[in-house]
Amino acid sequence: MERAWNPQSVAEEIKAAQDRCRQIQPFTTRLHGFDNAAAYEVARSIHETRVAEGAVPVGRKIGFTNRNIWAEYGVYEPIWAHVYDTTVLRLPNSIGTCSLARLPNPRIEPEIVFHFRSAPPPTENPAEILRCVDWIAHGIEIVQSHFPDWKFKAADTIADSSLHATLLVGEPRQVETLGPDLVSRLEKFTISLSCDGVERDRGGGANVLGSPLAAIAHLISVLAQQPKSKPLEAGELVTTGTLTRALPIRAGEKWSTQLYGIELPGISLLAT
Repeated sequence: MERAWNPQSVAEEIKAAQDRCRQIQPFTTRLHGFDNAAAYEVARSIHETRVAEGAVPVGRKIGFTNRNIWAEYGVYEPIWAHVYDTTVLRLPNSIGTCSLARLPNPRIEPEIVFHFRSAPPPTENPAEILRCVDWIAHGIEIVQSHFPDWKFKAADTIADSSLHATLLVGEPRQVETLGPDLVSRLEKFTISLSCDGVERDRGGGANVLGSPLAAIAHLISVLAQQPKSKPLEAGELVTTGTLTRALPIRAGEKWSTQLYGIELPGISLLAT
């Protein structure tokens, strides 16, 4: 293992891999002491560079909130990253296309997206968090790995912008239009994920740390422990992690979702 390294050199290496669509060996296999704390420093450096280049932060993504996939990837804790106006796309009528041309090993993740009208307080109470939300949407995140064969440790994924590539946001619904018992339904709803008309997987809100609102509470707690990270603010959106397995997606495929138990429209997506 190498011993001489610094966060800036790692940030330059992974950003170059992101920008040039190439893969590199995981940092944890070659950099002594490369842990989650170091990886968040790398991610912060990349974030600052992207902002300087003109990207506008619009929210956050939380990854690895679905405990059902932890063993598959060898990552046993949630992670987070910024998302930008350059990586978030709204889907009119929840129908759209997504180019995979510059994404290494892309995978598809159906998720729940929250938009905050006010900054959520430091709390684990889902009802208190929900009171700060003005709209909710079903979204699909396309993730990517700049490490071969999706083999990495948590620190590698954090450095790689938490594997974020694109977030496609379906038609939003105002919280007050989604009816009573929304906290409970966010936990209990289910979702079907299909490719070319064939169901590939099923999942639900309970897969995401018990509820997408629990994922938000986790993020709030993590950010409070990172002095250099800003807390969630009014106007931000947060996508809360995959409700199903993360499945490979290829150009030419048509993917669709359908949600049961919550009044959010499914998404129809053509990969190009």
